[in-house]
Amino acid sequence: MAQDTAVPKLSFQYWLDKAVEWGHTTTLESQQDVCLHLPKLQEFLQQIYESLKHMNSTTAIQRFPLIGQLLGRLCWNPFVVGYDESQKTLMWCLCCLYSNEPQNPVELKANSWILSLLYHLLSSSSWGANEVGTGTFISALGYTSADYYSKLVKNIVSSLVTELKGNQFNGLNIQGRVSDDHVTVVSLFCVPLITLPDVTPLLEALLTYHGGGSQEVLSSEFLEAVNETFLKKKIALSESAILSLWLRHLPSLEKATLHLFERLISTQTSSLEHVVSIIKDSFLPQAACHPAIFKIVDEIFKSYADLFESWFLFVRFGEWADIAVEQLLKSEDESSDTFLWLLAFYYSPHNDKEKRTQIVVEARAVYDRLMMLFSCTTLSITDLQAAASTKTDKRQPCTKHLVRHLLLSFLLFSSGGHKIAQEFISHVILASNTTSEVFDLLIRTAYRFNQLGLKNQRAVKLVNELLQELRFTD
Repeated sequence: MAQDTAVPKLSFQYWLDKAVEWGHTTTLESQQDVCLHLPKLQEFLQQIYESLKHMNSTTAIQRFPLIGQLLGRLCWNPFVVGYDESQKTLMWCLCCLYSNEPQNPVELKANSWILSLLYHLLSSSSWGANEVGTGTFISALGYTSADYYSKLVKNIVSSLVTELKGNQFNGLNIQGRVSDDHVTVVSLFCVPLITLPDVTPLLEALLTYHGGGSQEVLSSEFLEAVNETFLKKKIALSESAILSLWLRHLPSLEKATLHLFERLISTQTSSLEHVVSIIKDSFLPQAACHPAIFKIVDEIFKSYADLFESWFLFVRFGEWADIAVEQLLKSEDESSDTFLWLLAFYYSPHNDKEKRTQIVVEARAVYDRLMMLFSCTTLSITDLQAAASTKTDKRQPCTKHLVRHLLLSFLLFSSGGHKIAQEFISHVILASNTTSEVFDLLIRTAYRFNQLGLKNQRAVKLVNELLQELRFTD
């Protein structure tokens, strides 16, 4: 409701009437009237922008049906465009109306019209040609306004890119043509134009540009806007440009990392391949090859106590838990205590030493009983249930998770367990409402086997069969 009251309909109609009036006359009185109203018009345009930036293009048109007519008339009024920051505000409003993914011919046509106005405004800036009689000159060349301004913008972008790159190669002996202050201004001016394809070369040139001093020359608004647009997949930038962005602006790297977390948490998939695809798509793994990026991301993941630093180290190589269980069952040596402690930590990182010791003791009892059955070629469900049982029914949830992990690995890697795996999972696991947990463990195991290139081993076949059965049951 606040947005509705920000731009009263009466005020909107007033300024539309004024724009129509100003466009129909070229008298001195009309020009004076424009100049008289410019400060209030600028305030109104700022109100319009504050409302539009919270809407998508469809909602904006519904809220302000005549917004296109108003902005179009104002953009072609040289007195309005030349006043203070009206030109910039008009550009921002137009970019709010631009559809990044047009769904129909009407939106495509609207985008084309918006681009033509943006090109016109750009050409009217200090970078473009703002000469009397430009329109007549364009017509004489046989160009349409949209064609002319599009080519002009491309030339402006190309010229600025050349200047920025030239400044980089001038070294210390020759003074650069572009001052740091001007680069800051250019970066600010690009903020509303980030999604325009023709401006992409300039964005990359700015991101990879470094001034002569130690201070950041690009505006924080520009860096934040580029990062936000990149995360939303509205622009495509080179790896070097993104790497430079994250190296020079820590908040953007932090936001990219948290954005990846949000995507992983919100995704509903049982495919680790899909998860890997999401991670690679974030570009963070590629960027983390840079030592500075790796160190920063490493610090982001460390919520500062030694406990959480150890936890981060462990989950970063999460398949260690599965490998630890596998090694527990395949080898009988003194390292079993270490593996059991590692698993107890994995399932209960917040527990104190006393509680974790109790988990290890309980897990050790189950482990010892399973190892006595490991070489048996004939087993029953009752045998496994007895091995996993406890004298009391007061096991902590984390201990129950650990025991189920041990049981599943026993089924996969022992001869007797292999024979009763499907029956055990059907009658015991499914009955205990732990299907999702077992399914996740199997998915992880299948992915690890696939990464190792294992195809024909007995355990690989069993994992795939069990996954198929659980999917069918689900």
